[in-house]
Amino acid sequence: MRLSFTPLSLLEPESLIVSRSQTSSLKLLQPFCWIDSVLVATGSLGFKTFECSVLSLRDSCKFRLNLKQRIYRRNFYTLNPQREHFTQLQAYPYVCCSVANTSDFTSGNSASPGPFRHKSTELSLLNVSEEVPSLSVRSDVHLGKIFVGNLPHYVKKEAVQEFFSKCGPVQDIFLVRNNSDPQKKKRGYCFLFFGGPDPHSAAMRAVELDGAEFYGKLLRVKVDYRSWQPHEKEKASNTFKKLIEEQPKEVRKVVNAFKRIDKAVERDYALLIHYYGKRGDKRGARVTFEKMRAAGIDSSVHAYNNLIRAYIMAQNLQGAVSCVEEMEIEGIFPNAATFSAIISGYGSSGNVEAAEKWFQRSVSENWNHNVAIYSSIIHAYCKAGNMERAEALVADMEEQGLEATLGLYNILMDGYARCHIEAQCLNVFHKLKDTGLSPTAVTYGCLINLYTKLGKMMKALEFCKEMKAQGITLNRNTYSMLVDGYVQLGDFANAFSVFEDMSEAGIEPDWVTYNILLKAFCKSRQMTRAIQLLGRMKTRGCSPTIQTYITIIDGFMKTGDVRMAYKTVSEMKLAGCRPNATTYNVIMHNLVQLGQIDRAASVIDEMELAGVQPNFRSYTTLMQGFASIGEIGLAFKCLKRVNEITQKPPIISYASLLKACCKAGRMQNAIAVTEEMAFAGVPMNNYIFNTLLDGWAQRGDMWEAYGIMQKMRQEGFTPDIHSYTSFVNACCKAGDMQKATETIEEMKQQDLQPNLQTYTILIHGWTSVSHPEKALICYDEMKAAGLIPDKPLYYCIVTSLLSKAAIARETVRNGVLQVTSEMVDQGMCIDLATAKQWQRSLMNVERRPGELTRAVERIFPPEWKATAEGARVKEKRGSAGNIPTPTTTTKRNKSRYQIMKREE
Repeated sequence: MRLSFTPLSLLEPESLIVSRSQTSSLKLLQPFCWIDSVLVATGSLGFKTFECSVLSLRDSCKFRLNLKQRIYRRNFYTLNPQREHFTQLQAYPYVCCSVANTSDFTSGNSASPGPFRHKSTELSLLNVSEEVPSLSVRSDVHLGKIFVGNLPHYVKKEAVQEFFSKCGPVQDIFLVRNNSDPQKKKRGYCFLFFGGPDPHSAAMRAVELDGAEFYGKLLRVKVDYRSWQPHEKEKASNTFKKLIEEQPKEVRKVVNAFKRIDKAVERDYALLIHYYGKRGDKRGARVTFEKMRAAGIDSSVHAYNNLIRAYIMAQNLQGAVSCVEEMEIEGIFPNAATFSAIISGYGSSGNVEAAEKWFQRSVSENWNHNVAIYSSIIHAYCKAGNMERAEALVADMEEQGLEATLGLYNILMDGYARCHIEAQCLNVFHKLKDTGLSPTAVTYGCLINLYTKLGKMMKALEFCKEMKAQGITLNRNTYSMLVDGYVQLGDFANAFSVFEDMSEAGIEPDWVTYNILLKAFCKSRQMTRAIQLLGRMKTRGCSPTIQTYITIIDGFMKTGDVRMAYKTVSEMKLAGCRPNATTYNVIMHNLVQLGQIDRAASVIDEMELAGVQPNFRSYTTLMQGFASIGEIGLAFKCLKRVNEITQKPPIISYASLLKACCKAGRMQNAIAVTEEMAFAGVPMNNYIFNTLLDGWAQRGDMWEAYGIMQKMRQEGFTPDIHSYTSFVNACCKAGDMQKATETIEEMKQQDLQPNLQTYTILIHGWTSVSHPEKALICYDEMKAAGLIPDKPLYYCIVTSLLSKAAIARETVRNGVLQVTSEMVDQGMCIDLATAKQWQRSLMNVERRPGELTRAVERIFPPEWKATAEGARVKEKRGSAGNIPTPTTTTKRNKSRYQIMKREE
């Protein structure tokens, strides 16, 4: 039995009943208005099941609407005349067809039910006798009109017409332009009108292309049945949109501009929700969304997607998922943008398992032919460092006939750059160019980021040069990467030079760049220049962040200037940055490093007085401080407090205490910690045993380390690569290289191959016992095993060889020439402190600079010559030579970066 609601006058309840045989003769596509609520004056209608399927012309999608139950009696939905308004049908304006399916329909005695009455946008059954004419869609509404958003600004009308002509004959297209722009640039959306005998059906087919890719962008397509007045200026709405684009930081102005819109439409509400979402203000987004509902505007998938993004930006993934469930209850189904946002959110939070779960759901709902969804899940795996799974997804995507976009290639390159895999990153770069795509600033940024992380600044500068040759300007991110790369190498002169060039190029540094350079000054203990840079940052209109102040506080603490550190905390408060737990933890950590444990303990009281709750790191730092001075009782009190305030397993806090004891060399206290663990019922694991092995290895106690290895096996644990490496370190410290070699062979029998750290320890061990030739044999074995040397290993072998040059001059000479040649080929450059150390060793080997000195100086930092000249000048004047300031060095230093600039 079917129940059909229509806005005709004077209909009684009995006339609403239509038999199944009559439904085929109904003209279901005849437009009529919607029913918002139903009230019954007398009599009763009962339904055992009730559901309503609605086809809405406005949102162009089929919805399944559930009747909201407010009265429940004997498993029946009951319409009771004695109650107030009790049930609503959630329908949509301009409904084309509304049919309710019922079973076990019953009807009570009815007196004078009264007519339907149309009031505003609802039809209610009232006991008021009044005639209401039949309603229909307004005459100024075009049934074949659709809205197409997210269009590229350069797209032409012909391309849009060709794309949508497969849905039906296109009558006209109106590309909206920016009237306030003298060049009349396109605004990225249009209104399209279908013609022909059935424009409505064509519009319905076009809406199915919502989320489809068009010129690298995902289209937003929906039916728009508002009156078409293209020349009417919506001044308030345009002002609101302009404020969001030009003054996004002026929240009050944006909100007031929205309030001045007389009758805001769904587009205005969605834009405000999107604005709050970009700021991470989920509360503002939710309030705006509810106001939109209260205004009688229907929720759309676009509005929900903006709300979901707001929750994701606020790092509330559970709230975002709740929004998806809410929209499904309303009968609005997630689209590609919804799945893409949820997958990206979980990927950004590091929850790859949840991202994979939502990806599989999108596949099950036939959204697997969408590049945006694939890009989101691939980005999640790239961020997690699982490049194998990322490549497998790319292959799966290509098998389905989907072409990788430039954005996807950039994601892959960024993933390989994060993993420091140079070869694969370059392969993706070349593949990108082979497919006909043109690299952008983001593409080159991935390569520059890779080489700055690897310390190969020459390669990074080469790509900067190539980037400029392609007509691509270096942006703020590129300059920041170069600054960070030089800072990581300790080359503060070139870091400051890049920073100055950035300002000269008209690019104002942001807080990220300032913080990188501030960290460099604080690391080199140039606090005066750090304070000057902070002042420059403020005068240039860049507000210091809480991380900026934490960096300066850490710098003052490392120089031992506790008074200035606390003064910076006061300035931080005056600037409107409230100190957090991390701020006080930095002070506490440095006080522990300075040996002022009692003063570090008083910081806990300062935190509570300032209204800042001490966290896991606070008590862990204090616990490690007490352990370092042997106050094991107070350390256990901190351990108890840590277990009270954290939900982490107790094994983590015990491991922190044990590591602190081992690092301080207090192995008897470490044994006491393991006994306390046994008493508390906390089981041992590999990490605990490895920590004990590290402790005994640092002391060079090979036999105690051997006892730990035996106990480890007795308790059912298998030694891993870390265990064997620690034991090899203990053997090398004890000078027993024969036992170290036997341990390496035992590792290989257990299918454990030595890693870079193992070989570094072995090389240092052989040179320590005056066998540099065996150190070089280990180096060759390492390369034969397919391992690529890193910076610590290079530093170790060169330092070790130079220290033994007096007893094996020829061996050392050949070894150093081989290793330094490899470092030059890889574009490596050592820091200034290491250069000074090696120079002293070279002076003991060669009285006058010879072949060995020239080979080693090739990997010295660019400022080495300037520093050496400055030291000689000061030595003549009778003063010691210090590291020159970046300003002085910049004038004298013929660095590679400046040479590249002159060539340009």
